Amino acid sequence: MWFKSVFLKSLRDYRVAILGWGVGMGLVIVSPMASVSELVKTPEARAALLSLAASFSWNADAIKADTIGGYATFKIGIFIFLMVIWPILAGSRMLRGEEDRASLDVLLSAPRSRVRVAVEKLAAIWTALLVMAVLIGILAYLGGIAFKADFTFVDALLFGLNLALICAVFGAVALLVSQFTHERGPAAGWTAGLLLVLIVVDMVHRVIPNTEWISRVSPIYYYSLSKPLIAGYGASAGAMLFLLALALILSGAAIWLFARRDVGDTVALPRILRLPPRPAAPSKLPVGDWSLRSVYARSLGVIAMPTLWWALLVAGWAGWIVVVVKQIEAKLGTLYAGSPVLQDLLKNLSGGNSDFNASFLGAMFGILPIFLMAFAVTQVNRWASDESDGRLDLVLSAARSRARVLLGRFAALSTAAAVIALAALVATLVASSVSGVTLNTANVVAATLGLIPMGLLVAAIGFLAAGWLRTAADTGLVSFLLAAWFFISFVGPELKLPEATLRLSAFYYYGTPLLHGLQVANMAVVVAVGAIALVLGTLRFSRKDIAV
Repeated sequence: MWFKSVFLKSLRDYRVAILGWGVGMGLVIVSPMASVSELVKTPEARAALLSLAASFSWNADAIKADTIGGYATFKIGIFIFLMVIWPILAGSRMLRGEEDRASLDVLLSAPRSRVRVAVEKLAAIWTALLVMAVLIGILAYLGGIAFKADFTFVDALLFGLNLALICAVFGAVALLVSQFTHERGPAAGWTAGLLLVLIVVDMVHRVIPNTEWISRVSPIYYYSLSKPLIAGYGASAGAMLFLLALALILSGAAIWLFARRDVGDTVALPRILRLPPRPAAPSKLPVGDWSLRSVYARSLGVIAMPTLWWALLVAGWAGWIVVVVKQIEAKLGTLYAGSPVLQDLLKNLSGGNSDFNASFLGAMFGILPIFLMAFAVTQVNRWASDESDGRLDLVLSAARSRARVLLGRFAALSTAAAVIALAALVATLVASSVSGVTLNTANVVAATLGLIPMGLLVAAIGFLAAGWLRTAADTGLVSFLLAAWFFISFVGPELKLPEATLRLSAFYYYGTPLLHGLQVANMAVVVAVGAIALVLGTLRFSRKDIAV
């Protein structure tokens, strides 16, 4: 049955992602619902919660944060966009990935047009997103029943649908960008970078007055207009239709370009626009290029551009949160000083510091590792796809060991992670100096450089899993593990999970270095687990059949 059409075969390939992301993100939505009753036991606690939510409005609109649906919507905030990782990866490899493997040639040799193949593959991605939306909606509704929320089953489904629409938009962006790249990796990286930029653009109007016109450029703005889980607010039909139209336009443009370019090549504008082609420049093999001197150098050259974009984005985020704390300090400082309940809430996020600025920044820097870990996920995807697509065959035919190839690749990734962390360090110190926020320099160094082992831990686990799993399953597993760690560390304390459970998350060991410095013993655990995963991954790669 599943092999009767391109649509069914593609949908079958997404079955693990549908279950993992649908159930995983559904549980992430439900988890904050359990803590609302504890946070609003008294009028003072309710007022403190509403004030805290208002001060974090740069992250998400604080609307009825003292209700089940309102608090869940506010609590998740921008972190719901972790789900966008999957459509970005799926969209970038939908056509470009098939071309990398040369499997698209076989598919197009059958009597079917390029447009039909592309449309069926796109329909499979959108169907997968729709099923995920239903799973998320069902779990959200069941959570609402368990914790006596006031939203309906239709509201829960609309929440899932709204999330699926924003995912479809960025999946379409990745599909479009992949028409201009030779590999799917750069397309996924550039789209992920664009996602982070647009998230920040959406935040602007919640931090700086009279700047809503800037935020309207971002699709995230239109996603945020719908809040179906909040009774009395509901979904914006116009905003959801806009997201649907945007996804259709971007996808249509990508398919139109695909139908007119050479398979395996990028878009040639003269040909697309029917202009006379420019004379081709004489080809020159890069015999003396520095990147061909070793596996490490070549790997570093390949990921140089994605590293640059991720460094700019992570550094921008680090600098942004330092600037934001000055924007909200005046609003919350007085209330924070006079409200023990509010102090306790923020202390729980930041590790017990009593100063507002320090507590806020400590909590936000605890989130920073997610970005470097996401970068590591993209590189895990690249490593697994290089093996499955046969790009390692020629490399391994030379007189070098398999262990040397894997470790050279990992060393290049380590260098890239160090560059990104250093960029965050410089941005934080510069933003602190410019905005007048006083920070402990030693702790800033610890907080930023501590990102490196966090990212490498994810990479090592991904390299290990690649020894048994194919590209999609490997990337899905690592992404799901990252989501599980997020759930345990950022939602687990509200659910009063035991200490032993909290220790299962890598974020637990990162702690709050901006406030308390880097805990050497905890970081040693991260390094040790990463080293073990890397050694086991190297042994597995050295003994396995390639692409098996």
